[in-house]
Amino acid sequence: MAGNWRLFVVRAAHTAIYVVMASATLVVLYAGVTGATGRWLWIALALVLLEAAVFGASGMKCPLTAVAVRYGATPEGAYDTFFPERFTRHTLTVFGPLMGVGVGLLLIRWIT
Repeated sequence: MAGNWRLFVVRAAHTAIYVVMASATLVVLYAGVTGATGRWLWIALALVLLEAAVFGASGMKCPLTAVAVRYGATPEGAYDTFFPERFTRHTLTVFGPLMGVGVGLLLIRWIT
């Protein structure tokens, strides 16, 4: 039972982090496209850069996935979050370019 509780906690935390990071990515992209600024942009940008560093340091894999597997997660159904695996499987290929475009547009705006 302890393993199930631990897996639940890891999935819940990972799901919350996923939602926050997806939102931060969209904020950075929105700011890059529109030129919007403010406190939310700086928070989102810091989160996106931290996420990129974590993924880079972890071999382009989320370290929480390994923790979830250690506590019994399997690819059937909800794996390392409460979202279906078919939804999260392409996270890096979807959000990676969105992060890059958002940060790139911000850099272009700030340099010019």
